[in-house]
Amino acid sequence: MDAGVFQVVWFKRDLRVHDHAPLAEAARCGPVLPLYVIEPGLWAQPDASGRQWAFVRESLLALREALAARGAPLVVREGEMLPLLQRLRRRHGPFTLWSHQETGNDWTFARDRAVAAWCAGEGLRWEERRQQGVVRALTTRDGWARQWQTFMTESCAVAPPRLQPVAEVMPGAIPERPTGLAEDPCPGRQAGGRAAADATLHSFLYERGAAYPRALSSPLTAEQGCSRLSPHLAWGTLSMREVLQAAVARKSALTAAEQDAWGRSLNAFIGRLHWHCHFIQKLETAPRLEFDNTHPAYDGLRPDVPDPQRFQAWCEGRTGWPLVDACQAFLAHHGWLNFRMRAMLMAVASYTLWLHWRAPALFLARRFVDYEPGIHYPQAQMQSGVTGINTIRIYNAIKQGQDHDPQGRFIRTWVPALRGVPDERVHTPWKLGAGEQRRFCPDYPAPLLDLTAANREARDRVWAVRRGDGFAQVADAIQDRHGSRKAGLPTRGGRRPRKPKAGDDPQIRMTFDE
Repeated sequence: MDAGVFQVVWFKRDLRVHDHAPLAEAARCGPVLPLYVIEPGLWAQPDASGRQWAFVRESLLALREALAARGAPLVVREGEMLPLLQRLRRRHGPFTLWSHQETGNDWTFARDRAVAAWCAGEGLRWEERRQQGVVRALTTRDGWARQWQTFMTESCAVAPPRLQPVAEVMPGAIPERPTGLAEDPCPGRQAGGRAAADATLHSFLYERGAAYPRALSSPLTAEQGCSRLSPHLAWGTLSMREVLQAAVARKSALTAAEQDAWGRSLNAFIGRLHWHCHFIQKLETAPRLEFDNTHPAYDGLRPDVPDPQRFQAWCEGRTGWPLVDACQAFLAHHGWLNFRMRAMLMAVASYTLWLHWRAPALFLARRFVDYEPGIHYPQAQMQSGVTGINTIRIYNAIKQGQDHDPQGRFIRTWVPALRGVPDERVHTPWKLGAGEQRRFCPDYPAPLLDLTAANREARDRVWAVRRGDGFAQVADAIQDRHGSRKAGLPTRGGRRPRKPKAGDDPQIRMTFDE
């Protein structure tokens, strides 16, 4: 360490002391100033929300306590990063900046470039470390899975038992909300902080997770059967490596009686952890995926500005399709929704209502406490059919309800206007007679449009683009850049996709009536 240089550990989406390489390495170099900056510009972005901040605040309080127990409490400041670093440099002298690499939104990407330029101009080191299986400056997906496995099986960084603090720096307050951030009630939100993260991981691996593959799809079972680790991974109260290694250890310790159910569940869960980093790698490699269609042939296919009536009805759960409206109400309350229902919401917005994916994606980003940009935007595009390399999945919102909530229990819980509707019409209340509608659901809206006809028209429009000249060649390049090497898809010379016909692969057939 250079004489007189102290260590600034910049916490971002890594709100923990365990398996935190920047903190562990900085602690070996000298006095440590643990820093979290509440950046007004970040919290003013259209993908930020009060419910996300509430989770972060709880996590910051827990992090401050964990750091204080080691001798150096978390320092919290509100303001933009560059002016704050400049003041820190003037008042306390040179320092080394430590942090994890971040695959965030466009705003954080621009901020990190500005911080890097400032550090270089000041002659200060900025040491960034990998946090998960995402590879910075990746040139090819070949071998990516091996790199992921190598990193994830390395030993977790040990939390330093003691930290030498930087003198004369006050910790600062952790406010109820950043300046200008609107209140965002979310009564069913998961709690933040390390204790909640550890408890959630343990309950999934030892109590709730045995039915994981079966519980994923239905909103009736997913709330308990899914891992519920997503907000803790998104905000870093747990590291991906900690979660993977805990799951592998649990799997290796299964008894003979547990092997059948728990073995399948843990294998499925571990596969999802690979999937997590696979999607974040897409945004890391191509940051413009936050804004631009993956395949440019889809540019202009949908109006850039959403139809206000359709968009607001979708946001507010007033579409007239019961499962869609129930999912929006559940999401508003909990800040979480299982993956299949997320995919259905996005598909209904993009196909049935024919909205450009960007506005619905931003709305959902604000709703999700577990919002992870690197997963969110590639998934929004994937569920909207604009990647050029993924199967087109046009979800039928009525069939989804019949399949995953057959008695309408979830619907009745979250759409009070439908609580009195008979079982045989809870998924299609518009088919009730006029007298029955006045009796059972007078306040529930009629569907925005004919779902079957809208889905059919959307299918024809999207497939017309896929049949266009030059589409397949561009799709091959996209697959080569972003595609999984385990997907079984060709990376070069692939055949042009066509509309499914009888006798096609069942996975392809099912996607038009999901």
